Amino acid sequence: MDIRTLTIAKEIASAAALEAGRLARSRFDTLNHYEEKDASGDMVTEVDHLAEATILKKIQSVFPEHRIRSEEIGDNHADSKWMWMVDPLDGTNNFAVGLPLFSVSITLLYEQKPVMAVIYEPITDRLYVSCRNEGACCNTEPLSMNNAKDFKRATVGWIQGHKVQNEERAVKLRHYIDVNTKRMMRLWAPTLQWNMLARGDMHGIIVYNSEGDDLYSGLLMVQEAGGTVVDFSGRPFQERMAEPYLIACAPKHVDYFLKLVQEGLR
Repeated sequence: MDIRTLTIAKEIASAAALEAGRLARSRFDTLNHYEEKDASGDMVTEVDHLAEATILKKIQSVFPEHRIRSEEIGDNHADSKWMWMVDPLDGTNNFAVGLPLFSVSITLLYEQKPVMAVIYEPITDRLYVSCRNEGACCNTEPLSMNNAKDFKRATVGWIQGHKVQNEERAVKLRHYIDVNTKRMMRLWAPTLQWNMLARGDMHGIIVYNSEGDDLYSGLLMVQEAGGTVVDFSGRPFQERMAEPYLIACAPKHVDYFLKLVQEGLR
């Protein structure tokens, strides 16, 4: 893996996320039209398209040979070991109804493994950046989960794929977590939850079959902040998955969350 490519990619992604995020912030709470993309109720707005165009233009101007998979345009299927995953407006449903919970998410993968990620939260003006083996930061301040505090009842983020809907197994696990923790959060903007976990404002995240363009930025952010990501059997996350069922938390809390999930699925 070329370190110089990674360094330049981080600069480009940060600039692109800031520009796209500021555009979204300038249009926030002014929408009078949005569309549903499919039967799951997922939405798209003109801001999604404008922010996406801004990001893709910056990436392609420097890395025209890279593969890109973006939320609205899709996959260019370029033959490259480098792959960008772009969600120009994570939390579109929130944005469309005037709820200020949304972000811009950009991830770079190398041979299917996330190696660089940028998440920008326009409302709070927080820019999160992480690189494999280099740590994670928020507005240049390092993030660390290494001193995570113990808890009696956990605050947990729940993230599920759009097509999961009310699948019986998912509903069962969701209900079990809801009644056996202090609070289960569903923000409909997954990257915000990953950022909360990386900051230490949440104890864990449960991912139920949610592979998408917003997943790997937050996952890398948590890993580089010192967090652990495992599947429902306790196996460490290695690379991009077709159907992710994952647990993310501080290393010392892995057994707690594995037990919680496995009991909830019985």
